[in-house]
Amino acid sequence: MLIDTHCHINFPDKFPDPAAVVEEAKAAGVTRMIAVGCDPESSCQAVELAEQFKAVYAVVGWHPTYTKDYTRASLDEIEQMLSHPKVVALGEIGLDFHWDYATPEQQYAALSDQLELAKRTQTPIVFHCREAYPQLLDILELRQPHPYLLHCFAGDLADAARAVRLGAMFGVDGPITYKNGQQLRDTIRQIPHDRLVVETDSPYMPPVPFRGQANKPAYVALVNAGLAAALGTTPEACAELTTRNAERFFRLD
Repeated sequence: MLIDTHCHINFPDKFPDPAAVVEEAKAAGVTRMIAVGCDPESSCQAVELAEQFKAVYAVVGWHPTYTKDYTRASLDEIEQMLSHPKVVALGEIGLDFHWDYATPEQQYAALSDQLELAKRTQTPIVFHCREAYPQLLDILELRQPHPYLLHCFAGDLADAARAVRLGAMFGVDGPITYKNGQQLRDTIRQIPHDRLVVETDSPYMPPVPFRGQANKPAYVALVNAGLAAALGTTPEACAELTTRNAERFFRLD
């Protein structure tokens, strides 16, 4: 039994037949999938899938690279979605200094507002962070403790240590299986095992042997196997561990 804690099956251009994707994942032992929004439209689509499929839950929010279109008024719509019983977190929010689709100022404004929204609604947060771990962690270290998950963690050991002190969870994705992923595997081994969850980020970053193809939730079993190998445990034990961790963070039944 596995949980794909981060996928984008709510992107209709990438997944025109989500029912088939859900069934394929269930056949691969993936009992639950969490569809993650990037703006109000894709967040609404995630909620619609969660309503349609028992196995699907939703995360809603403004992704940093989308925030050139962000307005504070748009958070009213996100806040309404947070009250839905199958919406399990706010996200994916954060900072991304790799792409220039939104300026740092736009990203910081959206991040600040969404951090306050999560605090007010007592909602767990899923972060997207790319080439901005020191800046994001600087912000979080000034705030009161809160449930955080660093999606697709790609920081170094120092970043990981800071996030561990914040009580954060860490999402592990396809790169754990890559030949050039040794530094990531070494870092992940230093993180407390009760902080790790597995995810695909479908349709992006497929695990070996599907690099170059579209990713999908069924492949989280391969991510889990890669994590198990890195931790020196069995896939079965790793699945039990990461499922328990995901259930705790997302408050799943």
